[in-house]
Amino acid sequence: MTGKLSHIDDKGAARMVDVGQKAVTERLAVAEAYVLMQPETLKLIMADDLPKGDVLAAARLAGIMAAKKTSELIPLCHPLMLTSVKLDIEPAGDDRLRLEARVKLSGQTGVEMEALTAVSVAALTLYDMAKAVDKGMRIDGVRLLRKEGGKSGTYEAD
Repeated sequence: MTGKLSHIDDKGAARMVDVGQKAVTERLAVAEAYVLMQPETLKLIMADDLPKGDVLAAARLAGIMAAKKTSELIPLCHPLMLTSVKLDIEPAGDDRLRLEARVKLSGQTGVEMEALTAVSVAALTLYDMAKAVDKGMRIDGVRLLRKEGGKSGTYEAD
């Protein structure tokens, strides 16, 4: 870990990093999150049997839209022209859904925040859509799994 934060200037003030001199490279970030719930709640979601409609479609769309709006949500993030956002939602056992976002672009800065924002907002949307039947749901395990591109190269979580 380096000792200097890129978003802090020499006087300690927050700043947006100047990426103008960075090389344009293919960038990829993959993030995941889990939504834990009662097994019956998962059955209702998978059967598309909740009163608010297709929970998985709404969550997937919310996550994709959130990735595109990350710079409006997270201070100092650059607005980016994303080339791809994919959000998969699958059961992971009988009491949870696993969400995975894959975000790509050709650019001068990474897309880690966009992938993390996508899974976070998708998870919140799942909660919102199903809270009428299960207020005890829990969002867990939001993390970056992989990033590729840029000067720092590839990162892969353990």
